Amino acid sequence: MGLLSGKTALITGASKGIGRAIAIKYAQEGANVAFTFLSSVEKGQALVSELEAFGVKAKGYRSDASDFKAAEELVNNVVADFGALDILINNAGITRDNLLMRMTEESWDEIMNVNLKSCFNTVKAANRTMMKAKAGSIINMTSVVGAKGNAGQANYAASKAGIIGFTKSVALELGSRNIRCNAIAPGFIETEMTEVLDEKTVQGWRDAIPMKRGGKPEEIADACVFLGSDMSTYISGQVLHVNGAMYT
Repeated sequence: MGLLSGKTALITGASKGIGRAIAIKYAQEGANVAFTFLSSVEKGQALVSELEAFGVKAKGYRSDASDFKAAEELVNNVVADFGALDILINNAGITRDNLLMRMTEESWDEIMNVNLKSCFNTVKAANRTMMKAKAGSIINMTSVVGAKGNAGQANYAASKAGIIGFTKSVALELGSRNIRCNAIAPGFIETEMTEVLDEKTVQGWRDAIPMKRGGKPEEIADACVFLGSDMSTYISGQVLHVNGAMYT
């Protein structure tokens, strides 16, 4: 019996990186997994087979969580296909880095829509189902940058800080219905995205972290298992930093 046996989870942006690691870890722990992808259709299809190998139900949905109606449709489809929605993980996110003086209005708006508005859209859509069940765990992916800021990432940092305020507010509103809402703030996590960067730069980042290494996507997934499982039934409104002590 896994820690998530019998639970159904929806994970946004799960075809690669951290989202993919969460989906695999959830399936290993016995959860049925619904997930979204946008552009990586082949990766999305491959992930379904990988998850089903653990003996759970899995389905990928091509959906844009930053679109209010699409998010509503997505949650309705997941509940229809799986019969429940116990855990919602808002993982989909993008970066459009630039110094403030060079940042365009479009790159600000795009980040706000994809990173922050998507959380509002999916949580609002899942609200009714979880309230009816009088149970649920919502996990929103923020970032160390949302807590401490970062030069060249004013848009990204603002969106991730917004997620923290949103998470705390949702926890206060839905606590009486036994619905928990927490955020996970990853530090420097090594994924496909960081593999294309200059090794010297990446090593410099590692050296600046007290634990002297980047995090693994699986280490974020472990935190998601904890917050999605019954091991954290009295934890809500919190930000769990997973960053090797780079920010304390």
